[in-house]
Amino acid sequence: MEKLPKKMKAVIAYGPENYQVEEVDRPVARRGEVIIKVGACGICGSDLKAYHGSPMYWGGDDPWMKAPVTPGHEFFGTVVELGEGAAELHGLKIGDRVTTDQILPCGECRFCKSGKYWMCEVHNMYGFQKDIAEGGWAEYMRFSPKSTIYKIPDSLSFEESSVLEPLACAVHAVQRGSIEYEDFVVLAGAGTLGLGMVQLIKLKTPKKLVVLDINNKRLELAKKFGADLCINPVEEDAIKKIKEMTDGYGCDVYIEATGSPVGVTQGLEMIRKLGRFVQFSVFGKETTTDWSVIGDRKELDIRGSHLGPYTYPVVIDLFERGLLSAEGIVTTTYPVEDFAEALAKAQEKDSIKVLLKP
Repeated sequence: MEKLPKKMKAVIAYGPENYQVEEVDRPVARRGEVIIKVGACGICGSDLKAYHGSPMYWGGDDPWMKAPVTPGHEFFGTVVELGEGAAELHGLKIGDRVTTDQILPCGECRFCKSGKYWMCEVHNMYGFQKDIAEGGWAEYMRFSPKSTIYKIPDSLSFEESSVLEPLACAVHAVQRGSIEYEDFVVLAGAGTLGLGMVQLIKLKTPKKLVVLDINNKRLELAKKFGADLCINPVEEDAIKKIKEMTDGYGCDVYIEATGSPVGVTQGLEMIRKLGRFVQFSVFGKETTTDWSVIGDRKELDIRGSHLGPYTYPVVIDLFERGLLSAEGIVTTTYPVEDFAEALAKAQEKDSIKVLLKP
């Protein structure tokens, strides 16, 4: 067996815009733990918001990010070390390709005990809590005994393995929409997650699927992945067009995946009365709207969507059956040492998914 190094390179977040590459001790497997050599770890929109100091991550006396911490929650890798009992606990062997849920559940709170582990009250998340749940912007990473670890078949490509976490989240968001055959669905946002949602919504065979984004390159991919119509709200009046296509009523289901406050206000205006509004994306600042639209004017069904509970096997199965594609989603890959350049690239208009690859 290959001898593992004592040290590794990792990105360490000390505070907003204070991230550094350092040589640190490689994690060593304790009882029930699994060490992976990271294959790749994506840069998420939430990572960018955290880097730039969003109060959601750094605000208050007890900030969400527990620095110094290694970020990164869109990871996969290869098992290189198993702690005592880990092979039996997780059903793993050295050399298996694996990933796990972004959340590290406590297993003790009311949500964990009722099977709703993704809403764990403690809510430790890989890439945000130091010592407990270090992330994947590093050469090696530790999985907890409490993590549910998923094996990745050899049939999945590097690109497909790299986007398992965001697409698992996409599955959950689409499930929250309860999409029916006769539904007119509007999806706002065609980033990595949105492009996954396009394909997943299409598998639900709604009456019509319209995708909104201000990036025409992403809209081209959305069309390729199954959107019936793509609209750039900067170039066209999207609300007017949706109303015209639905006899003035508005869409039945609206999924917000833009990360921009306008995605919310736009959706509340274009959705019909008694419609289903799925809020997925994370915002860098507070969003305000006329709250009475939800109740008095439209009696909307507002549904949040958080993480990808029980959906990793679904994504793996859809990839294996050729019903889901990652083609064109991964746009750039950087070594860990070049994380600053990777973060800058991830914010460029033509980027979709940027990866760090040790």
